[in-house]
Amino acid sequence: MLEPISVRPAGDDDLPEIASLARAIWPICYREIISPAQIRYMLERMYSLEQLRADLSAGVSFDLLVENGRAIGFAGYGPVESNPGECKLHKLYLHPSHHRRGYGSRLLKHVIETARSGGYSSLALNVNKNNTIAIEVYKRHGFAVREAVVVDIGGGFVMDDYVMVRTL
Repeated sequence: MLEPISVRPAGDDDLPEIASLARAIWPICYREIISPAQIRYMLERMYSLEQLRADLSAGVSFDLLVENGRAIGFAGYGPVESNPGECKLHKLYLHPSHHRRGYGSRLLKHVIETARSGGYSSLALNVNKNNTIAIEVYKRHGFAVREAVVVDIGGGFVMDDYVMVRTL
C-alpha cells in the first residue's frame, strides 16, 4: 500500500518528470511576477534534461514529493562551493493544485532536516522579490533576507531576488 504523501530521492530516471512538473508549475506560479518570455527562457535554461543531468553531476540532490504514487512537487539542493558550511536550495516547487495543504512545508522541512543531518550549518535560497507568498512561507520556516541581488541570466533577462538564509 502506498503512503498517501511521501518524499523520495529522485535520480536520472526521474528528471523528465521534474522537467514536466516545472513546465506545468512555472506558468501558473510566475505569471504575475515575470513575463511569459522570461518563463520560457528560464524553463529552457534550467529544466532541460541536459541541465538537470549536469546539476546531478555537480552534486545537486533532487527529491520528489509524491502523493498516492504521483509526483506533485520537487526540490533540488546541494553544497555551495564557495561556502562549505552552507547548503543551497536551488529549487522547491509544488503543483498549485496542491497548495495550502502543508505539502510544500513538508518538502521544505525534509530539505532542512537533510541539510542539517548532512552537517551543514545554514540553508540558503534565492526567491524573486515579488514572490510574496513564497517569501512569507520561507519566513515562517525561519529564513531571513541576507541580501538583495540582481543577476543577469542572459537573453535580456535578470533575476531580481532576495537571498534568504536559515541557520540549521
